[in-house]
Amino acid sequence: MKLNVQDSEFLTSAVHERQYPTHQLKEIALVGRSNVGKSSLINTLVNRRKFARTSNQPGRTQTINFYRVDHMSFVDLPGYGFAKVPDRVRQQWRPMIENYLMNRPNLVGVLHLVDVRHKPTSDDELMADWLRQMEIPFVVVATKADKISRGKYDRHLKVIRDTLHHEPVLFSAQTGQGRDKILELIRQFLE
Repeated sequence: MKLNVQDSEFLTSAVHERQYPTHQLKEIALVGRSNVGKSSLINTLVNRRKFARTSNQPGRTQTINFYRVDHMSFVDLPGYGFAKVPDRVRQQWRPMIENYLMNRPNLVGVLHLVDVRHKPTSDDELMADWLRQMEIPFVVVATKADKISRGKYDRHLKVIRDTLHHEPVLFSAQTGQGRDKILELIRQFLE
């Protein structure tokens, strides 16, 4: 199944289920800590630098953002963990994220992003365990590969593998490393 990443558009932002787009497109959700690179991954996959808005400030994404890419949709969920937002806003994210992941019939897979430079956090472990319990297919994407030397890849990937019990895919938004592998895994979700 070929995916035309050039045929892409932002659909909508939502905080409630009633605001989700009403379409039949299959959806791939992106989850991970604040500032792990979810928007940057989307931009790299569609070859457009400013398609999904990125920020150096953790917690910039405070809504569920839907992007149509050809005959499917990426869904960028708010990051969990540390974010420079008020506590009341951060507390609203968890039910918003859980409601989407548990109740959205269009969801066919999840890209679970973790920063390759750091051991996955307890929040990352909880997310991976929860996705397994809910039987939601997911791929662990180890982002920011350009920030460590190639000689350290195996050691860092082993930490992620041992912590999350899932084989990670190494990715860099700067170099495009891992892009083709992730697109292939997305095609498998869609099939």
